[in-house]
Amino acid sequence: MSSSASAPSPVARLRGLKPDWLRDPKVWRTEVLGGLVVALALIPEAISFSVIAGVDPAIGLFASFTMAVVISVVGGRRAMISAATGAVALVIAPLNREHGLGYLVAAVILAGVFQIVLGALGVAKLMRFIPRSVMVGFVNSLAILVFMGQIREIRDVPWAVYPLVVAGLALMVFFPKVTTVVPAPLVSIVILTVITVAAGIAVPTVGDKGALPSSLPVPGLPDVPFTLDTLTLIAPYALAMALVGLMESLMTAKLVDEITDTRSSKTRESIGQGIANIVTGFFGGMGGCAMIGQTMINVKVSGARTRLSTFLSGVFLMVLCIVFGPVVSEIPMAALVAVMVMVCFATFDWHSVAPKTLRRMPAGEIAVMTITVVSVVATHNLAVGVVGGSVTAMVIFARRVARVADVTAVTDPDGSTVVYRVTGELFFASANDLVGRFAYATDPDRVVIDLSAAHVWDASSVAALDAVAARYAQRGKTVEITGLNAPSAALHDRLSGELTPG
Repeated sequence: MSSSASAPSPVARLRGLKPDWLRDPKVWRTEVLGGLVVALALIPEAISFSVIAGVDPAIGLFASFTMAVVISVVGGRRAMISAATGAVALVIAPLNREHGLGYLVAAVILAGVFQIVLGALGVAKLMRFIPRSVMVGFVNSLAILVFMGQIREIRDVPWAVYPLVVAGLALMVFFPKVTTVVPAPLVSIVILTVITVAAGIAVPTVGDKGALPSSLPVPGLPDVPFTLDTLTLIAPYALAMALVGLMESLMTAKLVDEITDTRSSKTRESIGQGIANIVTGFFGGMGGCAMIGQTMINVKVSGARTRLSTFLSGVFLMVLCIVFGPVVSEIPMAALVAVMVMVCFATFDWHSVAPKTLRRMPAGEIAVMTITVVSVVATHNLAVGVVGGSVTAMVIFARRVARVADVTAVTDPDGSTVVYRVTGELFFASANDLVGRFAYATDPDRVVIDLSAAHVWDASSVAALDAVAARYAQRGKTVEITGLNAPSAALHDRLSGELTPG
C-alpha cells in the first residue's frame, strides 16, 4: 500500500483544524451554557464593583463585556474569565473620586500599556517564585472573600431570602445527580426566578443593584488634557492597577492549569490582559482582570474548557442587559448568592486545613499559608497577601538554608596546615556566620579553605571570604581557597578584593 493511501484526506485535515466546540456538540453545549451562567453571575458583581469604584453601573458592565470578549481572543489561558473586578476597583476608586471618570479611563489605558510592557519583559516568569503554600493561601482567601461578599447580600433582607438561598444550594447539590446536560447553577437561577415572580415574593433582585445599560458602548478618547501633568497624575494608579491585575490574573491562570491539568502561556496572558484593558479604556470601561469566582463557575462547576465560553460570557452579558434587561432585573439576588456560595465551597482547599494535613505539614508552610490568607482577608487586596506570603516564605527558606552551611576543621599531623572544609550554600544569610567559624589565633601559619562541597552565590559570601583572609593576614598567616566550582570561581575572581575600600 502506498504512503499516500494512508494519508488523511483534505476533509479530515480540515476537521482536525476545527476547535473542540465545533467538532463535538456536547462540548459546544457545555461552553454555551457555561458562558450563560457566568454572564448571569457577572451582572450583580460588575454592578457592585462599579459602586466600589464610584462609577455608573453601566461602566462596570461595559468593562466586563469588553474584557471577556477581547481576552477570549488574545489571552493565554482558555476558559478563564476576565471582567471588572473588586481588586481593580479598589485601586482606581481614589482617582475617580478626586479627579473624575476621564482620568480613571485614561489610567485604565495606561495600565494596559504597562501590562503589555511587563508581559514582554517576562514578568510572568516570576510566577515560579511563588510557593505552593502561597498559592493555597491565595485560593482559600479568595473563597473567603467571595463568601464574605455574599454575607452582605443576606443582611437586613426579607425572611424569604433565606429559604430561597437554601433551595438554590439544594438544587445545585442534587440536580447533577439527575442530569448534567444543563448546568445546575442555571437551573437554580431559572427555578428561583420563576418562583419569586409567579408567587409575587418581594425579595431583592438584580434590578435593585442598578439600572442595566440599554445600548452598546461607543469607543472614544478619555476626556482629559493630554499633557505631562496628566501622565504624572495617572501613572501611579495605572502601575498599581497593572501589577494587581497581572498578579490576580496569573495566579488564577495557574490555578486553572492545575484544575484542568493543562498548561497555558503566562506571557501571552500578561500581554492579553494589557490589550483587553486598553480596548476597555477606549470603550469607557473601568478596566479589570481575571475573576476567580466566575472562572471557577465556568471551569469547575460548568466544565467549560475553551475560549468559546469566555467569549460568550461577554456577549451574553450585553444581550441579557440590552435585550432581556427587564427579565434579568427580576432575578432574585438569593439565586446568585446561592451560586457564589457553592463556588466558595468548591474553590476552598479543604484538604489544606484538614487536621491530618496540618499535623504533617512543616510549621513554616502553615505560617506562610496563614499569613497569606490573613493579609488578603484583612486588606481585601490580593497583591498584599501574595507579596506578604512570598516574602515570608523566602525568609523562612533563607533561614533554613543558612543552617545547612557548615565548617569542619582538620589539622595536618605535623601541625603546619589546617584544612577547613565548608559545605552548603554560601549567601547573605549563611555568610554572615562564616567569619566567626575560624580559630584565627591558634591556627598554624598555613590555612586551606576547601569549598568543593559549597557554592558561592553572592557578594556577601565573597566579602566574608575576604574578611577571613584579612584576619589571618593580620596575624601573618596565609590563606588558600580551593575547590571552587566554575560559577563560584568566576564570581570570586570578579569581586574578591573589590568589596572593601582600599
